[in-house]
Amino acid sequence: MKGLRRERDVHRVTDARPSLSADINRREKVYLIQMGIRTICLILAVVVPVPWPFRLLFIAGAIFLPYIAVIGANERGKDAPPPTFSTPAPDQQEIPLHRREIGS
Repeated sequence: MKGLRRERDVHRVTDARPSLSADINRREKVYLIQMGIRTICLILAVVVPVPWPFRLLFIAGAIFLPYIAVIGANERGKDAPPPTFSTPAPDQQEIPLHRREIGS
């Protein structure tokens, strides 16, 4: 009887993806931190009297940080491990969906 048993795939808890709400919370925090840095760069570029190279650096941060923040906020599942499951073999006795006829 042991030879007839099919081995089952073992799934580990560490392979599970983080929940959707946890992923959204993480992305929101990162986005808000980056937007805070952008706001500081904008204020430093306008209010604080600093030499032009520093002012250009602050302006560049204020211009390019929103783009980087939005790209990062839209990236989902970056920390999730790749799926480890295997796709089952197709059942050869079943008619494929594209080969079925109307009324069958």
